[in-house]
Amino acid sequence: MQAGPESRLLPSTVPLQPDDDEARRLLQDELAKGIYQEAEPSLLERAWTAFLNWLGELLGQIRSVDAGLGTILLAVGAVVVIAVAILLIKPRLNARRRPEPSVFQASARSSAQTHRAAADAAARNSQWDEALTERFRAITRSAEERVIIDEQAGRTAVEVARQLQDLFNAQSGDLDWLALRFNEVHYGARPATQGDYQRTVELDQVLLRSQPRHRAVSQQWTVPV
Repeated sequence: MQAGPESRLLPSTVPLQPDDDEARRLLQDELAKGIYQEAEPSLLERAWTAFLNWLGELLGQIRSVDAGLGTILLAVGAVVVIAVAILLIKPRLNARRRPEPSVFQASARSSAQTHRAAADAAARNSQWDEALTERFRAITRSAEERVIIDEQAGRTAVEVARQLQDLFNAQSGDLDWLALRFNEVHYGARPATQGDYQRTVELDQVLLRSQPRHRAVSQQWTVPV
């Protein structure tokens, strides 16, 4: 029987239904092309993909074994997936549970100007983490010196932001941002940048020029005798 025109278009070296080895070789040859090499995933992505492939092969073997062993393999695969998920998620949960740091160290008692000088000195050396931290302390101490907020031992950055937001509504967003960045820098989650410090300096200057809203004065009630 003479071959049709369609069959003459196919290379004679490529079988119509390649076996596993041939299919693997063809796939490797295809992935070796430059377009795929340029889009190569990161090492972490490749490791995760390899793990998923291994797990898929493991679970796929359930079809070729008896029910008892298949159940065991399925359980092992589930345990592995759960273990990996815990390893990935647990550090994030622990980070959320960590207590927020205090703005000032327990034994520290410096003026706002001293903290500003320390911040500027750190900035000159491109030590942006220390610069941002000291500038936030300057903002907090300045508010205390102006009797805008009361002095409070162990006060956190978020607490400072909340108290100042009640008095400086226009700067509410910047105060939220700065409290978050203070905590991130303290725990090493995300280092500060020169732009972060410049924004902190501008916020400090705006607060110094601004007049806070009047704080509510508690009324003293007397009981008639």
